[in-house]
Amino acid sequence: QVQLVESGGGLVQTGGSLRLSCATSGRSFGAYGMGWFRQAPGREREFVARISRFGLSKDYADSVKGRFTISTDNAVNTGYLQMNNLKPEDTAVYYCALGSSGPYYSPNTWPYWGQGTQVTVSS
Repeated sequence: QVQLVESGGGLVQTGGSLRLSCATSGRSFGAYGMGWFRQAPGREREFVARISRFGLSKDYADSVKGRFTISTDNAVNTGYLQMNNLKPEDTAVYYCALGSSGPYYSPNTWPYWGQGTQVTVSS
């Protein structure tokens, strides 16, 4: 059974930074790839970033490009999302996901999800 557990969310001021972590058991990011999504109240879950199998490529939503960095440490089966220069529009629940089988930007192609961690950016 695959379990994903996010941590690292919180309240931060505009321009601040946070690093989210996603610890997994039962699967390795190295073999499956990892994604981060977010969902703000009243909005659909949206793609933020992903790292492909074996870390061969990384992709980001235009809204976070240049500010967010995705990475994994396969030795400890943990993924990260470093978020810098945060903006109020980044406020959302952030989810990590594992094992996309199709278009990575679609949440429907990711079978395994964490429970989410809240990120709030104050203006």
